Amino acid sequence: MARSTVNASSDNAMESSVNRTQRGQRALSSPAPALGKPLMNAEQQKSILAIALYAAFVDGAKHDREREEIRRIADSLAAEAGAPDLARLYQDVLLKRVTLQTAAAALGEPGLRQLAYEMAVCVCDADGRQSDIEQRFLDELKSRLKLDAEEAAAFEGEAEGVVALSEAAAPEVAAAVSVAAPGPVVAQPNVAEAQLDKSILNYALLNGALELLPQSWASMAIIPLQIRMVYAVGKAHGVDLDQGHIKEFIAAAGVGLTSQYLEQFGRKLLGGLLGKAAGKTFGKVGKAATGMAFSFATTYALGQLAKRYYAGGRVMSTAVLRDSFQNLLGPAKQMQAQYLPQIQQRAATLDMGSVMSMVRGG
Repeated sequence: MARSTVNASSDNAMESSVNRTQRGQRALSSPAPALGKPLMNAEQQKSILAIALYAAFVDGAKHDREREEIRRIADSLAAEAGAPDLARLYQDVLLKRVTLQTAAAALGEPGLRQLAYEMAVCVCDADGRQSDIEQRFLDELKSRLKLDAEEAAAFEGEAEGVVALSEAAAPEVAAAVSVAAPGPVVAQPNVAEAQLDKSILNYALLNGALELLPQSWASMAIIPLQIRMVYAVGKAHGVDLDQGHIKEFIAAAGVGLTSQYLEQFGRKLLGGLLGKAAGKTFGKVGKAATGMAFSFATTYALGQLAKRYYAGGRVMSTAVLRDSFQNLLGPAKQMQAQYLPQIQQRAATLDMGSVMSMVRGG
């Protein structure tokens, strides 16, 4: 895609999102429930996550590693107090014991149907442009959910803009770089460690803040920002990266793009951020437990891993990359408790325009 097309698409999406933000999250809060009444129950949560899982598996091309990552996420979310049995739901979706039709039929409120569709779009967009089979799936889903055409079209424009930004976050083609394959250790430029660490922390704070927002576009912006961060780390060490390499690097670390979305959505749903009373929480930052800021830890650990990998001449094997990421993830999860007040403060000031500017590097 030409850069002018990317900018036009993302600018249109930004304008669309600003209009929707001014309307005040109508898709999630209309019709408004009585004050204090949860927006969704456990059965509705399960239906929304079942639809997201269908979106994850629809193209039939997911690597076994990605399936295993999604299964792990289902297990971890199912272990949370009061959550539906998502490990069983994972199996039910794969074995077609829960159908797309029954999952859609369980969502009576227009806001819940719109939310389910938005999550499915996000999952389909996780690894780039939608395939033909993903587009057919979304068309079928839109029909089954009986969506408001204006709301659906508005979100589709936003999603297109964020995907375009993912493509703009790093060049499509750069110098050939192999992930997790031994290569020559070359002399690196003088990299200011403190400045790079500060940049990685800023990306982590921003992505943690995005996860606390109820808007679906917020979760969609996390991966483009991770791509830009890894690109910047490589550039600081004299390595030109492209999108394909960066996505491969993230996957080699054991962080699937699709599974990241599912984890973010699962924690939002089960953490109650999307189930607060209308008029009190929608459009504002929910009161989230430290465990919800999953993307802070993931982003920080990815940034530190990229710093080690490119500073060391790209000689880590896939196994070493994955082990190193897990070793970095533990301390990063502890850090997120320390930085939670800053994450919440950052979330209170975010809008789509500023986020898109950051993805562009502005």
